[in-house]
Amino acid sequence: MAPAAMTAPGRRIDTPELFAEEFSVSRETVSRLKTYEDLLKRWQKTINLVAPGTLGDIWHRHFADSAQLWRLGNLAESPAGVWLDFGSGAGFPGLVLAIMAAEKAATRHILIESDSRKAAFLREVARHTGVAVDILCTRIESTETLAKVEPASCVTARALAPLPRLAGLVAPYFESSTRGLFLKGREVGAELEEARRDWDFEFNLVPSLTETDARIVVLHGLQAKSLRITT
Repeated sequence: MAPAAMTAPGRRIDTPELFAEEFSVSRETVSRLKTYEDLLKRWQKTINLVAPGTLGDIWHRHFADSAQLWRLGNLAESPAGVWLDFGSGAGFPGLVLAIMAAEKAATRHILIESDSRKAAFLREVARHTGVAVDILCTRIESTETLAKVEPASCVTARALAPLPRLAGLVAPYFESSTRGLFLKGREVGAELEEARRDWDFEFNLVPSLTETDARIVVLHGLQAKSLRITT
């Protein structure tokens, strides 16, 4: 079944009310996101969590941008599973997805962030919002991460790395049913072409809800070409 349709790009989702309308979430979820917003603005004064120019546009640029991945995970069909977010930074998209999941599905959410200050921020938001999420302060490619984290149902990332490098980082956490959901900009076509040199995968491009030129890469079947079995 195809993912649920989303509003056409261009609509501004810049208030809690519009967010609740677009994503059909409860007042409790909106309340958690308001707490998140307050903490982000407070911590931003001492840690550079987001680009300063986006601080006044958190609901659209960060919350809605992250939340649009929720419907692409097809959780109505498969409510259980592990969502793994790489390079979580200020929590986008991983922590927003964990907050969305708190009312909708029995999923487990793991956030990987190597910056100890950002990881501390993520833990503070999780504590204040009461959201169950595993936050690992480690590098994606480290043996520690590989030992602790198993393949996931969904793997997400935003602004972490170009797709050819991103494929190499996330491949150890993919299995045949894993779906990658990657927020990408206008250069996505060139990134996909370059990634094809070393990787086999299938993908769909979904228009971003929040930015006209952006796309979401929905990727599965990721495998290094060097590992492909020929007969």
